[in-house]
Amino acid sequence: MDNDVSAGSSTTTVVGRLALGITLLAFGFGYTDVIDGVSAADAVSLAHYVGGVALFVAGLLAFRDRDTTTGTAYAALGALWFTWAVGAGTTASANAAGMFLLLFALVALTLTLAGGDQLTQGTYGLFFAALVLLAIAQFADNGSLAKIGGWVAVAAGAVAWYAATASLAHWPTALPRRAAGRGVTATG
Repeated sequence: MDNDVSAGSSTTTVVGRLALGITLLAFGFGYTDVIDGVSAADAVSLAHYVGGVALFVAGLLAFRDRDTTTGTAYAALGALWFTWAVGAGTTASANAAGMFLLLFALVALTLTLAGGDQLTQGTYGLFFAALVLLAIAQFADNGSLAKIGGWVAVAAGAVAWYAATASLAHWPTALPRRAAGRGVTATG
């Protein structure tokens, strides 16, 4: 396996991936109902401080290091998590909640399309899918779809957590590339 540790291995990136991973895991598990008595509302404090404040600060530090892609991602996601946490518990219609999740999904889609390494794109892509599912679940008042969205968010959190851990532990962070066919060798 390719041990591409240089991509996204700065301290800021690792801290941001950990913050995003932990927040996504808590948020996702809250929607799955897999842990009795734990709901998405229980992730509010974590989303407020870890997903909101810590991720936003990691974004500012990435900007300071002239990493505009990571800075944009973490600052935008931090602001969105902070907004979600502050707005949690307020009286909002299901459609308003669905709209917020859908707008949040557009940010995740932008981050997915912005490129980056495979783990980063996987995290943002799964997060996008989770948010779309959760938005549709809000619009349709469909608890089963919300659970599926929760599991997709858990998968996104696991990928983000793995990416951070892999950078620190020098584990593989890229899938191996195969040659096109028999007898074909890769150059470079």
